Amino acid sequence: MSGATVPGANTADAGATIWLTGLPSAGKTTIAHALADRLRGEGHRVEVLDGDEIREFLSAGLGFSREDRHTNVQRIGFVAELLASNGVKVLVPVIAPYADSREAVRKRHQAEGTAYLEVHVATPVEVCSERDVKGLYAKQAAGEISGLTGVDDPYEAPVDPDLRIEAHTETVRESADRLHALLSERGLA
Repeated sequence: MSGATVPGANTADAGATIWLTGLPSAGKTTIAHALADRLRGEGHRVEVLDGDEIREFLSAGLGFSREDRHTNVQRIGFVAELLASNGVKVLVPVIAPYADSREAVRKRHQAEGTAYLEVHVATPVEVCSERDVKGLYAKQAAGEISGLTGVDDPYEAPVDPDLRIEAHTETVRESADRLHALLSERGLA
């Protein structure tokens, strides 16, 4: 079974997928990069699978229908599991708005014996729209785009994530530290 722990191996050297889900401009990517820097500093092999980069290179041509979003999440989940099963800590700051899509990724990891953690970056839509890092909320409000997750397209928040981060109530470092503590607790850092 790929991704299985070798007897006597240090589990901190094991790979894992850490999926950060949340609304656009919630802080997912910022937290992922802060944690990645810390993990690299500790000697871990780390990759960040940024949703925007994946859309450009791995999922070019996909739209934003439910089916296309599901396909995108499954592609990302496949790559993440492949890397994680080979000893990489994979941070995935991707919206992944549908619970069934995220669950399918979790089940794939479980079937392969690869660690998977779901982290909900639970920043309220009002705060996200104020941050509006990419100008999406302004474009949606102006009628230039539709289908914005959490505004006029669904976002199904995780019911029981491994960790819920309310990034609007703490610093990036505090959020990354809490996530690092979870990895340590699970023997992954």
